[in-house]
Amino acid sequence: MADAVTSQTIFDGPTRTVMKFTNVSDGTGESAVLKVDVSELNGAPSRVRIMQVWFTCDGMSVDMFWDATSDVLAFSLPQTQNGHLDFRCFGGIPNNAGSGITGDLMFTTVGHTSGDRYSIVLELAKN
Repeated sequence: MADAVTSQTIFDGPTRTVMKFTNVSDGTGESAVLKVDVSELNGAPSRVRIMQVWFTCDGMSVDMFWDATSDVLAFSLPQTQNGHLDFRCFGGIPNNAGSGITGDLMFTTVGHTSGDRYSIVLELAKN
């Protein structure tokens, strides 16, 4: 078995993208799963910045990583909480990955058990 996951592009314009991700875990979880492939976005930007996050994490937390030779933690969403995070006032969370940077964003679930779930909507600005 595997977690039941979905990825949906809600909007993909010239300067920003809005995407939605869901997971209903069977206990397997996700480990460094590619969620945002910048080469697939309109205009094929080299990187994105996280501008806003709307999230619900039920029973697990989610770590978001910038993909590189050594992945870099972008942000962690807390276990069994929901909220809206707005980083626009300072220009968003930039991709600060180093060697081997791809510009992509990956998710890893932490503390997942069967029946845990998340729903995440990201607004991303393109570089």
